[in-house]
Amino acid sequence: MASGRPERAGGAADADAETAPPDAAVADPSGAAAELAYTPAEPPDAAAELAYTPAEPPDAGAAMTYAVATALDGGSPDAVAAALDGGSPDAAAEALDGGAPDAGLPGSSEGCPDDMVLVEGDYCPVVDQICLKHHKEYEKDQARRATPYKEAEGPSSVSERCLEYRRPSECLSKKRAPMRFCVDRYEWPNRKGELPALLVSWRQAVKACEGAGKRLCSEDEFNFACEGEEMLPYTYGFVRDATKCNIDRPFRQREVTLYHYERCLRHPKCKAELERLDQRVPAGSMPACVSPFGAYDLNGNINEWVVRPGRKSPERSGLKGGWWGPMRGRCRPTVGFHKEEDYGYEQGFRCCKDAAAR
Repeated sequence: MASGRPERAGGAADADAETAPPDAAVADPSGAAAELAYTPAEPPDAAAELAYTPAEPPDAGAAMTYAVATALDGGSPDAVAAALDGGSPDAAAEALDGGAPDAGLPGSSEGCPDDMVLVEGDYCPVVDQICLKHHKEYEKDQARRATPYKEAEGPSSVSERCLEYRRPSECLSKKRAPMRFCVDRYEWPNRKGELPALLVSWRQAVKACEGAGKRLCSEDEFNFACEGEEMLPYTYGFVRDATKCNIDRPFRQREVTLYHYERCLRHPKCKAELERLDQRVPAGSMPACVSPFGAYDLNGNINEWVVRPGRKSPERSGLKGGWWGPMRGRCRPTVGFHKEEDYGYEQGFRCCKDAAAR
């Protein structure tokens, strides 16, 4: 079953994403719309949730480093970077990568901090990506909901997973937009080998990036960093491959209310539920899951918060890239129904920054 509907960025993309089955709906027809919007029984202390210093070390499967209290409290970006890396950013990068910040890694950090990669080229705002073959689960759902006019109707609980796209993608825009910016090489906390952040709201992500002297990426910036000038449907190409990125793992239904990360670790029931749900892999641990510019894990692993330009609060938040479950998990789609205070067990982020002048 092929689909000829163009993938669109900007306002048109939001309309497509809102009417399409949300990623969270897979295998959860009863709670699809609410799966990622967790409302704790007691209000969390949002100002401190990213300053994670658990009373006891979390299990390896849920461990991560979030030392950004100074960012949230108005501290300096340098102090935040030092807290995140346990020393200087350069020293941490050298220790992780074997001597030099960019040693053996794809892409370039020219004009960017050492922990970021340069994204530069001509971006196509509106593309046409034709699916040649969908996942059989999606095809069965389409057939089940088909009308005599060969259109699907009624709600769906199955995410649209395309196994192969026609090559090449077509740019439908009259003009491409030149772009030049920096993006974190890895998901927050942007350290190779660490599990990415989760249970983070959009507003917390904005504060964390600002505290590190960066900013939360925009929708278009994520698209271009993920797909490159070739407009790849998946960061690695045109054929879906679960061996390259952390995608298509079995869905696990959430059964317990989850708090923000630090609070969750202090509650045994919440902590146990998080460990049961968690299927993240360490940042950069799947070497083939890298974009044309050298950014890792832009598809799968965790959903990433972005800024949707032209929106007003609380509608400025969007989620991109997909996560580890059986979801769309590609570059262009934006999930736009989660508000700025929402957070979920697969929601995280990475940061962007303007590149230095040439």
